[in-house]
Amino acid sequence: MQTSPEPTDSLKTVTTSKALFNKRMFIPIALAALWLIPEFKDIIYTLLAEAFLQVSAFVALTLALYYGVSHNLNTSKLQSWMQEKSHREIIFAGLMGVLPGCGGAIVVITQYTQGKIRFGAVVAVLTSTMGDAAFLLISQRPEDAIIVLSISIVIGIISGLIVDAFLPSPKPESIKKAAQAPTCSPQNPSHFEIWISRISVAFWCLLIIPAGIIALLVAAQYDVNALLMLPEESIESFGALAGFICLLLWALSAKNDSYSELAKENDNLLPKHWIRKVAQDTQFVTSWVVVAFVFFELILHFAGDDLFSSLEYWGSTTIFFATVIGLLPGCGPQIMVTGLYLQNAIPLSAQIANAISNDGDALFPAIALAPKAALFATVYSTIPALIAGYGYYWLVEQGL
Repeated sequence: MQTSPEPTDSLKTVTTSKALFNKRMFIPIALAALWLIPEFKDIIYTLLAEAFLQVSAFVALTLALYYGVSHNLNTSKLQSWMQEKSHREIIFAGLMGVLPGCGGAIVVITQYTQGKIRFGAVVAVLTSTMGDAAFLLISQRPEDAIIVLSISIVIGIISGLIVDAFLPSPKPESIKKAAQAPTCSPQNPSHFEIWISRISVAFWCLLIIPAGIIALLVAAQYDVNALLMLPEESIESFGALAGFICLLLWALSAKNDSYSELAKENDNLLPKHWIRKVAQDTQFVTSWVVVAFVFFELILHFAGDDLFSSLEYWGSTTIFFATVIGLLPGCGPQIMVTGLYLQNAIPLSAQIANAISNDGDALFPAIALAPKAALFATVYSTIPALIAGYGYYWLVEQGL
């Protein structure tokens, strides 16, 4: 029996260099450079501390609860019920899409490419999904999350039913492509990838409970430094350092230099476990939240407060641009939009439009396996996004 050869030193060096030089690494490098500039030192320090203590800790707790429960759920009976009638597929897909994260949407896309469900279910799931941005909104503004997700699921199911009944639907040609495609064995993860994953898991296993407690105390307006009898700024320094470590671990976990690696959560060959998923997704959300916060603060620094204040009078424009950003594959840009909403830079109507138009990470497998279906579904989800966004803007925010 032949055994696979051990990676050579040169191969290990190439793997490590790829991890150190990729699109993801630009974020912590740029952030570190800004942190060293006296003019921006306090801004970056505060943003990292706030991102970790006010966002990452809550997102990690939310993810742990969600993945811990869903990991042990048996959905076989629900799937059997769904397949009995076509409209049930669409309802099921809408429910799967509204679940935080992209797992539910990816499951539906996979079922479609295998010819097991209809195209209306694809439209329903991609319209209702908000991707990983849902974790951020739920952890920071749960009352707004209820509004956004409720509208998303209703619009998603209605869109799926309309498409299934009246509009053209592409066939899942990927079944034939998948059968004809040559099979290849996946590469084993490198030692570097394994160690970065282990460090990520250990980092969050150690910090999720204490960081969650600190975050809750901070949210309740307690002076945690005084409560724990620590020197001033101790908790803030801890948050800033932990936030930067999150960015660094996310950047180092990249496998290649593609756009999808930058814009979507990790999908690697390491053993699947919900704790690892919590660590990876929290680091991904944290990184894009920091990008959104830094982007917001830098614009304020150079352009002044008037720029974002004027967005209150550009409500309809922000809805359009939020919808357009939603067309980009991946959850990263969508987390950035949600981050701007949390900073009160855009109205809730724009957040609703983005939530409906964005397809999250589920668009990547759709593009790869069924490009025509991905294009149709994206177009079909854009129209209800504009209708919902502008409808909420005029009927609720403008009170017409």
